[in-house]
Amino acid sequence: MQPSLEKLRKFFRLEHENGYNDTAVIGGLGKVVDPWSNEARLEGVPEDIVQLVATTLRAYAEQRPPERAAALKALWQQIRARIPETAGAEETLKRPARRAPSTTPAVPDRDGAGEVARSETVTPVPEPTPPLSRAPEVQPHGAPRASRPTSPRVGQPVALNASLQVLTGVGPRHAAMLARLGLNTLGDMLYHFPRRYEDYSRLKPIHRLWYGEEVTVVGTIQLLESRKIRGGTATLIEAVIHDGTGSLRLIWFNQPWLVNRMKVGDAISVSGKVEQYLGRLVMNNPDWEPVEVENLHTNRIVPIYPLTANVTQKWLRRLMYQVVTYWAPKLSDHLPETIRREVSLLELGEALRQVHFPDSQEKLQEGRRRLAFDEIFLLQMGVLRQKRDWQAAAARRFLVRDPWLQERLAALPYALTNAQRRALEEIWKDFASGRPMNRLLQGDVGSGKTVVAALAAALVTHAGAQAAIMAPTSLLAGQHYQTFCTLLTERDRALLPEQIRLLVGDTSEKEKEEIRAGLVSGAIKIVIGTHALLEEPVTFADLQFVVIDEQHRFGVAQRAALRAKGANPHLLVMTATPIPRSLALTIYGDLDLSVMDEMPAGRQPVATYVLMPRERERAYTLIRGQVAAGRQAFIVYPLIEESENLEVAAAVDEHARLQRDIFPDLKLGLLHGRMRPEEKDEVMARFRAGEYHILVTTTVIEVGVDIPNATVMLIEGADRFGLAQLHQLRGRVGRGAAQAYCLLIPSREDEVENERLAAMVETNDGFVLAERDLQQRGPGEFLGTRQAGFVSSLRMASLSDVALIEQARVQAQRLFEQDPDLQAPEHALLAEAVSRFWGGGKGDVS
Repeated sequence: MQPSLEKLRKFFRLEHENGYNDTAVIGGLGKVVDPWSNEARLEGVPEDIVQLVATTLRAYAEQRPPERAAALKALWQQIRARIPETAGAEETLKRPARRAPSTTPAVPDRDGAGEVARSETVTPVPEPTPPLSRAPEVQPHGAPRASRPTSPRVGQPVALNASLQVLTGVGPRHAAMLARLGLNTLGDMLYHFPRRYEDYSRLKPIHRLWYGEEVTVVGTIQLLESRKIRGGTATLIEAVIHDGTGSLRLIWFNQPWLVNRMKVGDAISVSGKVEQYLGRLVMNNPDWEPVEVENLHTNRIVPIYPLTANVTQKWLRRLMYQVVTYWAPKLSDHLPETIRREVSLLELGEALRQVHFPDSQEKLQEGRRRLAFDEIFLLQMGVLRQKRDWQAAAARRFLVRDPWLQERLAALPYALTNAQRRALEEIWKDFASGRPMNRLLQGDVGSGKTVVAALAAALVTHAGAQAAIMAPTSLLAGQHYQTFCTLLTERDRALLPEQIRLLVGDTSEKEKEEIRAGLVSGAIKIVIGTHALLEEPVTFADLQFVVIDEQHRFGVAQRAALRAKGANPHLLVMTATPIPRSLALTIYGDLDLSVMDEMPAGRQPVATYVLMPRERERAYTLIRGQVAAGRQAFIVYPLIEESENLEVAAAVDEHARLQRDIFPDLKLGLLHGRMRPEEKDEVMARFRAGEYHILVTTTVIEVGVDIPNATVMLIEGADRFGLAQLHQLRGRVGRGAAQAYCLLIPSREDEVENERLAAMVETNDGFVLAERDLQQRGPGEFLGTRQAGFVSSLRMASLSDVALIEQARVQAQRLFEQDPDLQAPEHALLAEAVSRFWGGGKGDVS
């Protein structure tokens, strides 16, 4: 055995005798890493063993004694497996100790690598628990990554928590650069996935190359020269390679060292894009390698990683290859084998290897599928836990009496649809369960969700409790207030007008004080408002029912703050944005779902047309005709480059142009997000009263605006909107008995965009459009800040892959039914993976 390994064994023996208190060497085992590593390399100890020892000892001081014992034992076992001559020494570790443990630390010798301990025998080190795999760590949205290695958990390979400086060629400067990519530990690198791939695996002969291709070519260098260009300020390296079928010119700019790394006659493999110069095919700045080395950069499917300043693709790729090929196979899989077998998934280590350095396109897809399954599965386990915890709480019961219900229904101005009745029955059942309701009411534009919420609130207030309804804008809150007052005070007489109040940001301070006092005393039964409801002075006597409208506009903390103003109140969240089935199964999986997919009687589908910019005059003609018939119209302009200033400028400028040049004989109103709340309310009141024929606006009217007399929705720059948002805007018209029209004018004549917009013409079904939007634009249209944060952390899973989501959901539900807290020994790795995925807390997604 090499002296360096013998020395290491004696350090470990003494550390065991001292109770793993890091006193075997003065200053701790971490002090011996550098001198020991130098000695070991001189003796020819394999580099992977040197790095493994360095990684383990550097992390040793941060661990607890049981973790240290497991780490040293695991390290020595790996050394024994790698270096056969250490096998005999392993037996000495298993003999019982002959005397009491010594507490005398070894004194570093002259070369700093430590001195041998006096004791020669020790009691056996306990067997370590199996190494934990590293699950995909989804950071809570906005949370910074750790800037230093975290303390390793029992059983997790300690090396995965080591600084990247243990890697050859990575010093403090390089480590700082990698930290900007979120790479602080070896484990981080395993989950730093490529952003795309270049498939250079299909070699082509030079005579079959085509302009614009990205290919790999192998040839022999026939010409190699360097020359100065641009007055000597830059260097150009030119080479010509030949493969027997033709020649190809290669050019590199400002890489003068290349002339020393290749020579005429060398066989090289080059990969890049085929371009043309003076009629000849050329590659500019291609990747290249000698053909005898392992082709990390050419002649394969090459990963392309996200980069940062001063980090090159080739350097990072070599580093990734070093880490992935060594550590990925050593990971233990947190996913139970039964699930892997049933769903036909790769093992974790193999999946990581194939995602980073795939053997083929098929293997790449298999690897991505495994990691995507992990993300959805872990998300589902947490969502199921949230739902269970919520249902475990107790809530006040509210029972529906038939006479009371019949009175309420008889007072309505119209008969409820079957969908509305079904939603109410589900809500009544929740009210009577004794558990807090946690329900998502999902209904298309104009399906009558507000009526359902009002009837639910009426039941709660009839029993003497209070209800709070929170909307994202004062415009929508004011509209809800009018609806509730009409239904519950004017028609129904279930409540007095003063028992329903509106609380928004511009409510006068005197009125706010009056409302707050009424809520504390219980005199006010229903309060409808915006974020103003969340203010600290707002408290309730007995809040039992919370309604959150357009729930994705609010953060989790805001919803929780309102809910916390009562004791486990019943919660109903509403959205007019149809949510695709895959999102309902994942992100909103902890909510019970009520779907209202039926429109009130008498509603006609909105006739929708896509017009080219040159056909804009046809839209103006339709608007003039509708205004002449006593109707009104919206003209909507998009949010340009997500800049509120630009949004206002566009709306203001177009309002002036339309009033001056197009509709000089009509009255045009202007509405945009920069106006004060009272200004918005005044404009909408005047439009509702018919004082304006046309309202020029931005997307501020996307939700909650109810103008039955409006029959035309003209949307400029329609290609800038998602289908779900266009559907929301279309829902602002067609709310009366007259035929309504939606005209979509894209900003340019683009076939792809116009094909997407054609879906609006084909269907008025918001759920169909939502599925298409999810596939084309991703889930952002349907998610709030917190949900979007979680989804952005799903680096492999696609929320449009319903088949995979169904598989993960079924497996998660089955496992949750068997072992909800993952207490079984075989689920220990999975329990830690779930904890890491959810950031160590229970969280709240929906």
